[in-house]
Amino acid sequence: MSEDNTPPEGAPAGAEDGFDFDGADLEALKAENQALKEQVLRYAAEAENTKRRAEREANDARAYAIQKFARDLLGVADNLDRAMTAAPADHADAPVKNFVVGVEMTAKELLAAFERNGLKKIDPAKGEKFDPHKHQAMMEQPGTDVAPGGVVQVLQPGYELLGRLVRPAMVVVAAKGAAAASGGADGGGQQNPYAANEDGDQGGSVDTRA
Repeated sequence: MSEDNTPPEGAPAGAEDGFDFDGADLEALKAENQALKEQVLRYAAEAENTKRRAEREANDARAYAIQKFARDLLGVADNLDRAMTAAPADHADAPVKNFVVGVEMTAKELLAAFERNGLKKIDPAKGEKFDPHKHQAMMEQPGTDVAPGGVVQVLQPGYELLGRLVRPAMVVVAAKGAAAASGGADGGGQQNPYAANEDGDQGGSVDTRA
């Protein structure tokens, strides 16, 4: 006895395979398939973004691993700078002269080690425009030979590690405006004048804890 697998006359397409789809079901399946494809693409994009973010964070961690160590060494660099500033320019005593030369060579070698590891000194020249991203204004004073808003004096140099600020340079800034140029009632410098700059942004304070 043979089996007849021929579908009955008038049976819908696909009935011979055990499926019975109408047009609405087919459209629903197509929409679901498209949604699944989009979901897979989103997951793939998120995975790629996560991978890139992890790589970037790992690179940053390697690049800035010496940041805390470098910050601890800044005090040594400051003391060497003070020693060179206080050292006699010309001394007849040979031991004293050799000592001064030794201090200068030590300071230069420390600065060279900083440079080799991406730690650069921020020491703005006189007249350079105040940069709130790299400088911290400690006071302002009238400047006859410096334009308003320019650096008059560097009180303490700053440092940056591969473009990231480690410590801002502490500077004296030429006064802005008639009120600031007067130097106050006692004619002296005014403390923290750059608490807000002309645009209303906080320009004088820089977070050095990063």
